[in-house]
Amino acid sequence: MINWIRTAVVNWLKHKRPLPQTPLSDFERIRQEVKPCDVILVEGRSRVSEVIKLITQSSWSHATLYIGRLHDIENPQLKEALGRYYQGNLDKQLIIESELGLGTVVRALTVYEREHLRICRPRGLGFSDSQKVIGYAIGRLGTSYDVRQVFDLARFLFPWFIMPRRWRSSLFSAHPGKSTQTVCSTMIAEAFGHIQFPVLPLVKRIREDKVQLFMRNPKLCTPSDFDYSPYFDIIKYPFLDFHHHADQRLLPWQGTARLSEEERGLYMSTDPDTGILYDDTL
Repeated sequence: MINWIRTAVVNWLKHKRPLPQTPLSDFERIRQEVKPCDVILVEGRSRVSEVIKLITQSSWSHATLYIGRLHDIENPQLKEALGRYYQGNLDKQLIIESELGLGTVVRALTVYEREHLRICRPRGLGFSDSQKVIGYAIGRLGTSYDVRQVFDLARFLFPWFIMPRRWRSSLFSAHPGKSTQTVCSTMIAEAFGHIQFPVLPLVKRIREDKVQLFMRNPKLCTPSDFDYSPYFDIIKYPFLDFHHHADQRLLPWQGTARLSEEERGLYMSTDPDTGILYDDTL
């Protein structure tokens, strides 16, 4: 009975809104420019994505680690381990991610072809260290997804002292959950922590000329942390790159397309005759 309820809740949380007619990202440019060990952020369209975006006050609800193609893995043991979880086309670009209902898996980058994406590139990371990060992620393949951790993060929205003890977060308790469970950003934060690469560390000054870093608990890491981190460069490839237009007036604001009922509350239409923007909900 408990398993049935758990499955029903997971399926409800995984339900997604339809894809937008036009994506916000240029996927072809992303797949050409992405490099192994880049973190790819996904806006997400599922119910659990909306929960994470609300908790983190960010557009990004999911993070994946790009590992390149199978032949990009130099270590033969790692390549063999990856091959146990991926038997597809050897030329496919691959990501490792932890996703609700799937656990930690390896999939083709193309599963996010029409999603809103952003690349976060670890600054100054060498090839050897990037392979260690990827190796850690490969070692996590097959682990389950920690559903409770999503609710643990949600509890931080509420003052600790007013909550019943049984509802309080278990993140810092003596036994904070099974070590075989993880969520998307936790796994990636742990992978970078494996080589002591900072995401959002605590910096404490010891002397005028010396500081000490403290690694943040990976269980507190959210997808938006990679976006905020000063140690990751943000790379965007919009679907329509306005830099190719010399004048703002040349942008394609005008046309015959019409907004849907939902879109009308968020966007404004352009009068085809005058070119003037107006709110057609009025």
